[in-house]
Amino acid sequence: MSGLARWCLRRRLVVVLLWLAAFAAAAVAASVLGPAYSNDYDVPGTESGRAQVLMAEAFPGLDGAADTVVWHDDDGVDGAQTRERMDAALADVAGLPGVADVAGPYGGPYEDTAAAGAAAGEGGAVSDDGRTAYATVTYDAAADDLAPGDVRDVVDTAKAAAGGVDGLEVAVGGPGAGLLQAPSVHYGEAVGVVVAAVVLFVAFGSLAAMALPIATALVGVGTAYWCISLLGHAMAVADFAPMLGMLIGLGVGIDYALFIVTRHRRGLREGLPVGEAAQRAVATAGRAVVFAGVTVCIALLGMLVLRLNFLGGVAVAASLTVVLTVAASVTLLPALLGVIGMKALSRRERRALTEHGPRPDVPRGLAARWAAFVQRRPRLLGALALLLMTVLALPVAALHLGSSDQGNHAASATTRQAYDLMAEGFGPGSNGPLTLVAGLDGAADRVAFDALPETLRGTPGVADATAAVHGRGGGTGMITVTPEAAPQAEATSDLVDRLRSDVLPRAVDGTSMEVHVGGITAGQDDFAEVIVGKLPLFGGVVIALGCALLLVAFRSVGVPLKAALMNVLAVASAFGVVVAVFQWGWGSGLLGLGATGPVEPFLPVIMISVLFGLSMDYQVFLVSRMYEEWRATRDNRRAVRVGLAETGRVINCAALIMIAVFSAFALGGDRIIAMFGVALATAVALDAFVLRTLLVPALMHLLGRANWWLPGWLERRLPRIGVEGPGEPAAAEHLGLPQEPAVR
Repeated sequence: MSGLARWCLRRRLVVVLLWLAAFAAAAVAASVLGPAYSNDYDVPGTESGRAQVLMAEAFPGLDGAADTVVWHDDDGVDGAQTRERMDAALADVAGLPGVADVAGPYGGPYEDTAAAGAAAGEGGAVSDDGRTAYATVTYDAAADDLAPGDVRDVVDTAKAAAGGVDGLEVAVGGPGAGLLQAPSVHYGEAVGVVVAAVVLFVAFGSLAAMALPIATALVGVGTAYWCISLLGHAMAVADFAPMLGMLIGLGVGIDYALFIVTRHRRGLREGLPVGEAAQRAVATAGRAVVFAGVTVCIALLGMLVLRLNFLGGVAVAASLTVVLTVAASVTLLPALLGVIGMKALSRRERRALTEHGPRPDVPRGLAARWAAFVQRRPRLLGALALLLMTVLALPVAALHLGSSDQGNHAASATTRQAYDLMAEGFGPGSNGPLTLVAGLDGAADRVAFDALPETLRGTPGVADATAAVHGRGGGTGMITVTPEAAPQAEATSDLVDRLRSDVLPRAVDGTSMEVHVGGITAGQDDFAEVIVGKLPLFGGVVIALGCALLLVAFRSVGVPLKAALMNVLAVASAFGVVVAVFQWGWGSGLLGLGATGPVEPFLPVIMISVLFGLSMDYQVFLVSRMYEEWRATRDNRRAVRVGLAETGRVINCAALIMIAVFSAFALGGDRIIAMFGVALATAVALDAFVLRTLLVPALMHLLGRANWWLPGWLERRLPRIGVEGPGEPAAAEHLGLPQEPAVR
C-alpha cells in the first residue's frame, strides 16, 4: 500500500486526470447507449410464473402494458354531459401515439380497437351505484419500454375531460402512469452531501480537508453511477440499482476517505512531511479501508447464491460502486492530499505546529472519558445496550412481505386517486385481480373450466369471477377473479393459498387440467416465498465468509463471533424500525410516503447484505486499533480502552455522515429508496452509538484475554493478512489514565 501511495503522490496530476477521464468516458458511453433497466421480479418455476407463460402464449394481445382511466361523478357517470366528455376523451386517447387499444363502458367510436381488453373481460365497467366507471388503455409496448412522453399525453388528455364539469373526477392509474410518479429531481443526494460537508468541517476545521472526502466519494460514485447504466445492457439490473449504489457509495465513500484523511492529519501533527504522512495513512487506514470494502462486496455478492437474476444485478451494481469508491480512496485521495499539502490542517493547527513543534496525537476529552467509563461499568452498560436493541427488534415479529403498489403513492398522485376511486366504486380487490389460467385438453376439461366461475363466486373472499375466456385454438382458458380485499391485504394472500390448496384441486378433480393462480398478489407471494426459503442459505454464506475474513485478519475466534452477533442485532433492530415506519405508519407521514403497506420481498436480502457489510466496516476500524495495541502490550483492558478512545471520535463522525446521507435519501418520495434509507440510517446509528462504542467494548472487557484466543493448530494454518498495517508506538500512556502492568 505504501508503494501505491508513493506512486500516486509522485504522479498526482496523472492520477487526477485518469479519474476524470474515466468519469467522462463512462458518462458519455451511458448517455449514448441510454439506460436498459429491468424490473422483472418474476421467478421461473413458480405457479404465478407458469400462469404468466401460458397467458402470454394464448393471449398475445395482452402483452402491452395497460393503464386504467377512472372517473367519478356523484350525479352518475351516465349523465349526458359526463358521458359526452369522457366518450370524446377516450376517443382522443385512442388516437395518441403508443396506444394500441382503448375499451370503455360506453361503446364509443374507439370500441372496435379494444380487442385485447375485451378478450380479457376487462374493457370497462360502471359501478353498481352508477357513480364510478373505468376504461382500459392498452399500450403497444411493455411498461419498461414505454416512452414517458406518450404516457404523459394519455394522462393529460384523460384528465382534461374533467375541466368545466362540476363534480367530475378523472384519474389514471396503472404501470404506465406509475412511470410519471417517480421524482424527476432528487434532492436527497445534495442534502446528504451538504450535511456531510458540515460534519467534516466541524471535525477538521479546514475547508481543504473537508472537500477531499466529498470530492473523492463523488468521483468514485459518479463513475459507478454511469457504469451501472452500462451494466444494464449486459445483465438484468433493477431501475433502483443506480440510486441504491449512490446511497451506499456516498456513505462508504465519504467514510473511507474520512478515515484516511484523519490518519494523514495525525501524521502531519506529529511532524511528518506531507508525502510520508500520506503514505503512512494509506498503509494503515487505507489497508483497513480495502479490507472493509472487501467485506462489503462479499456481503453484497452473497446475493448471487440465491440465483435470482433480479437480485444478481443489484448485487453486482452495488459491489461495483463499493469497488470504485475504495479505489478512489487509495489512489485519488493520496494524490489530492499531495496537492493541498499542509492545508489538510486548519490554520490554528498549522500555527501551533510552527510555534510549538510536533506533538503526539493524544486522545483526550469525551472520547477518553467514555472509554474509561465503559471499562468501569461493562456489565451495566452492556445490559442496557442489549435491552435497547432487543426492544427495537420486537416489531420484526409482525413483518409482512409484499410489494407496494399505487395505493401507497402520495394522495396527490393521479395513480393514488385512481386506486382509491377503483376501490370505492368496485371494491378493494379491483386494484389487483387474480388470474386463473389452465391448459385444456379435451371437452371434459373445457366443461369443468367453464363451470369454475360459479364455484369461485361462492368462495369466501371472492367478490366476483368473470366467465371463462378461451385462447387461440381453445387449448388455454382464463378466468379473472376479483378478491374482496386489497392486493396488499393478508386476506388476499390467504385467498391465493386457499384457491391453490383446496378450492381448485376439488373443482378440477377427475380432469387432466391444472389451474394456475397468477396475478399481482400471487406473483408477490411466490416471490416472497422463494426469498424467505433461501434466506437461511444466504445468511449462512454471508456470515461464514465475513467471519472467515475477520478470523484471518485478527487471529481470534472471539472477534468474528462477536461481529456476527452484533451484525444480527443491527439488522434485526433496523428491520424493527422499518416495520414500525412503513407497516404501522409511525412517522411515515413526515417522509411524504403515502399510505402504509408491506415491506418489499427483496428488501430483507438486500438489506442483510448491505447492513452486514457496513457493520463490518466499523468492526474493522475499531478492532484493528485494539488488535494493534494488544500486539504491542498484551494487555486486553488497555487494548480495548485505547482502541475505543482513539477510534470512537472518528467512528462517530463517520456514522453522522452516513446517517445524514441515508436519511436524506428517505426524503426523496420513492418508497423503496426510502426503505433503504431508513433501514441503513437506523442500522448505522445503532451500530456506531450503541454496538461499537458500548456493547462491543463492554463484552471485550468482560471476556478479557479470551477475545484473542486462537487454537494453536488453527494459528499455524491460517494465512497472514495484516489489516492494521505497520506497527506504531503504543498510545495508552498518553491517555492520562492509570496504567496496569502488561499481562504476559
